[in-house]
Amino acid sequence: MKPDVKKQRNILIAVDESENAKRAVLYVRDLLEGLTGFHITIITIIPKPSEDYFASDAEKSEWIEQAKKNAHSALESFRQLFIQKNFREEDITTQIVYKECISIGECILDEQRERSCGTVVIGRRGISKKEEFIFGSTSNKILHSTKDCSIWVIE
Repeated sequence: MKPDVKKQRNILIAVDESENAKRAVLYVRDLLEGLTGFHITIITIIPKPSEDYFASDAEKSEWIEQAKKNAHSALESFRQLFIQKNFREEDITTQIVYKECISIGECILDEQRERSCGTVVIGRRGISKKEEFIFGSTSNKILHSTKDCSIWVIE
C-alpha cells in the first residue's frame, strides 16, 4: 500500500506552556526550515474538569478562561517561532482543544486521527522514572497506543 504523502506532511505538535514544549516546537522548526509542503498544527489540550472539581460555577468559569488565555498566549508565541523563520502563515495553525479526556495522550491521538496527521511531536515532561511508573506519562501512552503514525518525543 502506497503511503499517504499528504498525511505524512501533516505534523501535529502537542504543547503546553513548558520549556519542553518549546524545545519540541524549535526542533520541528529547525528540522523543517527551508522545506516546503508541510502543514504544522500546534495544539494545546485543556481537559474539562469534573463537575465537582470547583466549589462554584464562577470559580470554574474563571479557571477555564484563564487556562484558555494562557494557552492562546503560548500557542501564538510558538506560531511566531515558525513565522520568524519564513514559514508561510497558512502552513502553521493553532488550536485550543477543550474537551473531556480519559487521558491527555488519548486526546492527542484523537486529534491526530481527526486531522489526518502522519506525525505527532511532543516534549517529554521530565518526570522521574518512579513518577512515570506510578502515574504513567503522556509520551508513553502515545508511544504505546498509536498506529499508522510517527511519534517524535523531544527531550
